[in-house]
Amino acid sequence: MKAFYKIGKLHRRAYFHSALMAIFTRKTRGGRNIYLALDIGTEVVKALICLSEGTKGRVLGVGKHKQKLGDMQSGAVTDIGGVIRNCHKAIKDAERMAGVSADQMIMGIAGELVKGATTTLSYTRREPNTKIDLSELKNIVHKIQWKAFDKVRSDLAFETGYNEIDVKLVNAAIVDVQIDSYKVSNPIGFQGKDVDISIFNAFAPLVHFGALQTIAAELDKNLLAVTAEPYAVARCLGHEDGGNFSGIFIDIGGGTTDIAIVRNGGVEGTRMFTLGGRTFTKRLAQSLNISFEEAEQIKLAYSGDKLEKQSYKIVREAMKSDCEVWLSGVALTLAEFEEIDVLPSRIMLCGGGSHLPEIKEVLETREWFRKLPFTQKPIISFIEPKMVSNMMDETKQLKDPQDITPMALANLGLEYIGEEKVLSKILRKIVRLMQI
Repeated sequence: MKAFYKIGKLHRRAYFHSALMAIFTRKTRGGRNIYLALDIGTEVVKALICLSEGTKGRVLGVGKHKQKLGDMQSGAVTDIGGVIRNCHKAIKDAERMAGVSADQMIMGIAGELVKGATTTLSYTRREPNTKIDLSELKNIVHKIQWKAFDKVRSDLAFETGYNEIDVKLVNAAIVDVQIDSYKVSNPIGFQGKDVDISIFNAFAPLVHFGALQTIAAELDKNLLAVTAEPYAVARCLGHEDGGNFSGIFIDIGGGTTDIAIVRNGGVEGTRMFTLGGRTFTKRLAQSLNISFEEAEQIKLAYSGDKLEKQSYKIVREAMKSDCEVWLSGVALTLAEFEEIDVLPSRIMLCGGGSHLPEIKEVLETREWFRKLPFTQKPIISFIEPKMVSNMMDETKQLKDPQDITPMALANLGLEYIGEEKVLSKILRKIVRLMQI
């Protein structure tokens, strides 16, 4: 009997110890290194609970919740209350899976009127023989960023018809720094006359940006950053340290197609147009005289090659004409990058809409690229979640091209959680002033 009691006591101690460890682990995991990546898509809200481990991160929990038709339109929020409810549900599912909640959050922004551009400006130093110190660097970045800000904001206001005061800075990032044509990552301590800094700035209409700020406030999370989603996608492969990677990233979502161009490791610019997966679904609903929901199910079955032969032919005919229109949108959007002399010949696809077989097909079989500054026919490929270099998916739930955007946001979140570079820290303070 005593032996039985001793075994029971040992079990109770082991159970008590494991319970304490679980509480301790939960507390430490719920600290500063835990953060939420939130992708508010037109079709689906995607939430990832992530753990930062320096320059690498792990996805601990995934939550997804479908949006109603009236919640979002072309990447923009149309029902704030509805979107907040969907976000809460997706976040709750992600936190339940992770076993921990996050206090910090990075959010993505998309939509036709979200535009970004990289501006390179020069600053001539009065005393080139002296070493650059922190005070001078702050002054240089401040002056260059304000010049870049004014230029890109006025260009966007002209393009969209909005007043400049109605256009808000979403995020900014330093793409390249050179001192007398010598590339550096941190200018402090260097001598030289001419400092050239390339800064990427993304802007959105106030009404659009303000809606996301309202959502963030309602979710009761510390907002690390709101970032342009195509910028995050363009950064997700970890090529910025390589220096020579060039490519065109095309993310086909439910309401928009987002395009980002990377040259020599730096993001040159981002553009979006309002044609995504919902357009194809609507076309199918009209052609087959069925509801939007039924058409969506058929479209997904078609993309997964699960339809019988006759149905496949009917759906393919409906998709072909819209894919031609979509291709025209890609060509027109790429033509907007007038400052780029030669377009990269590598095109990388992601997003739920990229599942449609006609998307890759029209890019590969049509002669659309001949009217654009390509040096050769573009090579088309897909981005897979495992290619997001700094994020490891512990959940094994992220297997699809539509999972790239939330993973890209999570990847970018590592920069905000970890120890920031001097330049990034200076720029972020300036950006906060500009957003007031």
